[in-house]
Amino acid sequence: MNMNISEDARTLGERAARLAAEKINEAIAERGEARVALSTGASQFTTLEALTAEKVDWSRVELFHLDEYAGISPDHPASFCRYIKERFADKLPIKRVNYIYMNGDMEEMIRQVTERIREKPVDVGLIGIGENAHVAFNDPPADYETDQAYIVVSLDEACRRQQVREGWFADIDSVPREAVTMTVRQIMSCRSIISAVPFAVKAQAVQKMMMTPVDHMVPATILKTHSDLNLFLDRESAALICR
Repeated sequence: MNMNISEDARTLGERAARLAAEKINEAIAERGEARVALSTGASQFTTLEALTAEKVDWSRVELFHLDEYAGISPDHPASFCRYIKERFADKLPIKRVNYIYMNGDMEEMIRQVTERIREKPVDVGLIGIGENAHVAFNDPPADYETDQAYIVVSLDEACRRQQVREGWFADIDSVPREAVTMTVRQIMSCRSIISAVPFAVKAQAVQKMMMTPVDHMVPATILKTHSDLNLFLDRESAALICR
């Protein structure tokens, strides 16, 4: 694991974006294209903003959406489809974006995106870590065993409360109880993982990830077993491991 601690979230985002661009460009140079899995949420704002400014031939990049709430329309303010479109995809000439649209046949959507992602390996996974140490929407206890690419999951209360605190929903009753998520195994199959984890609210999750052996009750611990994990923290999120 490579760990980088920045003074603040903006510097963290710039550093994470720079490495992501390097790895995307390496994939393009080696294979003529790059495939990228993209996290969403407030913790990814600075990284995605910085990445849009990096020099990358986006016409050779295929993007995969990590997760989405069940039953939500793509124009809902909390929709991750909308998040990706407005904050990233619409700003760049990306070759293809594989969205998870949840206002139709869920099983058919999972089948289609699974078929697409399994055509070739994903080169770079930009994978955040939640306040409950989830990766994507793999809340504890995370399923480390399924060999499916995407599954339907139940969201735990900690995860749902995080969505309210970040301002995506007015109250916890408005947060969907289910979602579709890329599985842990599919995430771990990315050639490189870049995990941008800023802010004090993530300090406890970072501490648990670093101090706990691999445990499905702390889903992010599995990331430590990846051969190319690059963890980007700021002073706030690293506070409990760098005293």
